[in-house]
Amino acid sequence: MLDAAIVGAGPYGLSAAAYFRHSGIPFRIFGRPMDSWLAHMPKGMMLKSDGFASNIYDPENAFTLGQFCAERGIEYADTGVPVRLETFSSYGLAFRDRLLPDLEDQLVVDVDRSPGGFVLRLEDGETLQVRKVVLAVGITHFEYIPENLAYLPTEFLSHSAGHHDVEPFRGRNVVIIGSGASALDLAGLLHEAGASVHLVSRRAELKFHSQPTGKPRTRWQQIRHPQSGLGPGMRSRFFANSPRAFHYLPERLRLEAVSRTLGPSGGWFIRDKVIGKVPLHLGCRPQGAKIQNGKVYLSVRAAGGTEQEIVTEHIIAATGYKVNLDRLSFLNPELRSKVRLAGGAPVLSSTFESSIPGLYFAGVAAASSFGPVMRFAFGAGFTARTLARTMTKSISHESASVSVANPVTFTK
Repeated sequence: MLDAAIVGAGPYGLSAAAYFRHSGIPFRIFGRPMDSWLAHMPKGMMLKSDGFASNIYDPENAFTLGQFCAERGIEYADTGVPVRLETFSSYGLAFRDRLLPDLEDQLVVDVDRSPGGFVLRLEDGETLQVRKVVLAVGITHFEYIPENLAYLPTEFLSHSAGHHDVEPFRGRNVVIIGSGASALDLAGLLHEAGASVHLVSRRAELKFHSQPTGKPRTRWQQIRHPQSGLGPGMRSRFFANSPRAFHYLPERLRLEAVSRTLGPSGGWFIRDKVIGKVPLHLGCRPQGAKIQNGKVYLSVRAAGGTEQEIVTEHIIAATGYKVNLDRLSFLNPELRSKVRLAGGAPVLSSTFESSIPGLYFAGVAAASSFGPVMRFAFGAGFTARTLARTMTKSISHESASVSVANPVTFTK
């Protein structure tokens, strides 16, 4: 029986695998490498995270994003230079090639319990038994579309995660719903591609990160607004650097912090591509939509109660992601039903273990237990270190148990 399997090959899965390998933990890792970035985010976008906060992690810090950019002659700075999507995706693939060449580019189609652990079935038909399973499946399983729009046919409605290439929308009329990075990036990129774009948001004002000034920060600024992997500020620094402390907060406070912290906002570099170029319908809540003569008639209600109708060819719901284990169809239904939840997300121990012994969750599914940092690549380092320590202790304990249960005897 294999000690561990990692399901997912994004920043969290790759980081965990690098730490497992360094620790000598027998494991296999499965998944499409960097799939969320390569197939579900629009070409031409840039990451909101600074360069220093966009690494994939290994114990020896042997292959950072900065090192990758230096090798390829790509402009890079720890802060102030946005990281292009294409750069980050290529970095992830290079990390795979250099540190994890045996990553198995195939999907796990079924996970169920078995005596002493779990049985996994792969898309090529292979089955294997493992003691521990780490689910690092990323965000794309958890696409969220509001119920009052979800009934629309897919030819008229899609989620933002379905649009890596915006070129098919050239010359078409599109409405984007949302105010976060996905919505703003798509709005700017679609406008540049020649689409007629409108943006609808329930928020009365759009938010963008502040553009770096390039000037050295004063000592007082560094104290009041310390830098962190989630941006400047004391709260951001706590969420970025203290996920273990966050885990011990009362559940109610944790859920509230995750829902309200680091809300929808765009990078400073997208502002000029949206403001003054894309018609904005702010403070408007979608009420529903109907299809008539090949067009979508979207009904929205403004803050004052007035309603209006926006006619378009297609609606893109850039409405984010909500953790929902029912969306993980590869998990056996009985297994899913026994995972304890809070706010829809699995309740995890301080080692990322769920209520089912041996089943671990990493990434966005762990945010309710360890904080908003789990929604960003920066959280992969803490996650990988914790999982590696946990697995190493578990293997040592199991080996000791076997030795005690089967003592060696000597005869003359």
